Amino acid sequence: MTDVELHNRTPGVITVYGDLACPWASLATAGLRAARDRLGASVVLDIRSFPLELVNARPHDLAVIETEKPVVAALAPQLGWRRWTGPASAWPVTTLLPMEAVQAAKRPEIGGLTASEQLDSALRRALFVDSRCIALLPVILEVAEECTDLDAEALQRAMHEGAGRTALFAQARQHDRSAVRSSPHVFLPDGHDVMNPGVDLDHAGDFAVVKRYDPHVYEELVRSA
Repeated sequence: MTDVELHNRTPGVITVYGDLACPWASLATAGLRAARDRLGASVVLDIRSFPLELVNARPHDLAVIETEKPVVAALAPQLGWRRWTGPASAWPVTTLLPMEAVQAAKRPEIGGLTASEQLDSALRRALFVDSRCIALLPVILEVAEECTDLDAEALQRAMHEGAGRTALFAQARQHDRSAVRSSPHVFLPDGHDVMNPGVDLDHAGDFAVVKRYDPHVYEELVRSA
């Protein structure tokens, strides 16, 4: 059984645990990337898996995520999110395979951390903007073709070998140890960590309620990396 370090200790690398179907993880990763661009910082994200379907022992619920999406979209309208427009049967109840692909993309011959981060971003857009079923390998590979820093053919070969699965389950065990407690959970190289950065969240019945949102935290994290 393979284990991994809790976070990447390399200066300039921010480790982000999250699920591809989690709107809050998508808000955090997009916020960190935007802050990096504004600051012109040489920072890269080490995207790790926090598979909610394993943590919660249930498939991703379209109805639940559709109630969270407009809340997040109101905080960051630049994301351009839309409601799910595909058939309900095409909704990806699992995101294990695309998260495996994000881990596999870290292989040097596929593109490394930069390619992995790019694929993660493209898959989130495919889900939240384009209503594509990212649970399917053909869709994952189509999205990979859109990533300029990624060798899609090398990723396909790696996925056929099961690359990324061992890393995903090793990362998931960090939740079993209570080291990673949410999607998203962000770690800086020095070990400083923050859950759902910038967001103070509550729930009123079936609905998520944002009590506070401070997008400036993304720049603080990027500067501290």
